[in-house]
Amino acid sequence: MEFFNYKAIDDSGRIHNGQADAANVADLEMRLRKLGLDLINYREIKSSTKMAAGRGVKRRDLIMFCFHLEQTSKAGVPILDSLGDLRDSTENPRLRDVISAMTESIEGGRTLSQTLRDFPGIFNNVFASLVHAGEQTGEIAEVFKKLGESLKWQDEQISQTKKIIMYPSVVGTVITGVVFFLMIYLVPQLLSFVKTMGQELPAHTLVLIAVSDFFVAYWYIVLLLPVLTVMGVMIALKVNPAARLTFDGLILKLPVIGSILQKLILARVAGFFAMMYASGITIIDCIRTAEDIADNRAVRLAMAAVGQKVAEGNSLSKSFAASGLFPRLVIRMIIVGETTGALQEALENIAYFYTRDVRESIDKVQSMIEPAMTIVLGAIIGWVMFSVLGPIYDLISNIKI
Repeated sequence: MEFFNYKAIDDSGRIHNGQADAANVADLEMRLRKLGLDLINYREIKSSTKMAAGRGVKRRDLIMFCFHLEQTSKAGVPILDSLGDLRDSTENPRLRDVISAMTESIEGGRTLSQTLRDFPGIFNNVFASLVHAGEQTGEIAEVFKKLGESLKWQDEQISQTKKIIMYPSVVGTVITGVVFFLMIYLVPQLLSFVKTMGQELPAHTLVLIAVSDFFVAYWYIVLLLPVLTVMGVMIALKVNPAARLTFDGLILKLPVIGSILQKLILARVAGFFAMMYASGITIIDCIRTAEDIADNRAVRLAMAAVGQKVAEGNSLSKSFAASGLFPRLVIRMIIVGETTGALQEALENIAYFYTRDVRESIDKVQSMIEPAMTIVLGAIIGWVMFSVLGPIYDLISNIKI
């Protein structure tokens, strides 16, 4: 399915400009003719814009999409009737347009999984592959049930990830604002009095004066340097694959945060792996799809190595162990799953264990962040007060009454 910007004319001679998806130009002309329009000219939308076309369809819309198709499939409703009901009931205009295009494609002889691949910005490769497996095995209702559960689980994981980032960011911003207020406004006023005392100042007071003077003179550098550094790192990661691989590897080795991120990735990979394997997708295809799910170059490279070793005839557990990236617990559970013939259950247990572990770890980190930030802020304020009031106290103590 291609996306086109078109210019068309109706019977009254009025010009219409718009955007539509079609299999080809002939299909585009046919679709416009149904609307009473004659095509004048067109321009195909490039791939980057195609991906952007997926915007406007939220995860909640996809959960509703999966739930609807799961229920209607169980009831034996034909897929075209099911999509038609969903198109008429959805409140999302973008999803309504997508379902309309899918309906026309299916009427033209294509399968549901084939039409899903026409919209990669909405339905990713995993989604389409699982639906294809469900079509082959006749378990399409079960597939949509698992996809709906997976999307709900992703919502929960995103919420957990935001907890790691948002709270420290807010508290850090507050501390940064307090430091700027102290160094640019309050400290110079206090130190102006200390400097007039004419006595020798201690080292920590001299350091405070130097820091305050730097903030006053170069406040814009203090503000812009972190922003420019982050932008530079992001550009380097985008254009340099080696830098991205190194960065992704270092992230996983960070204290506390690295462990949590690794567990999040492992939970996501294991969960999708179990779902794909249960749907009849081969282990090799599961591993290849898991490479994209990982969203981390270091883990993706490790999964590629696992896939290579499995293709060479090694067992899944030995292949995971040889990568050196996966914890012993993961290897042990996979060994048990292979030995007992319950690999799906073993992978589901890994996903469940790490999901619960991540939730508990995040709660612990959050409980530690608040006192840690309070200590940092208290230390800064204490340093300022000690550096300012110390010389004043020394001066008063030396006055002979």
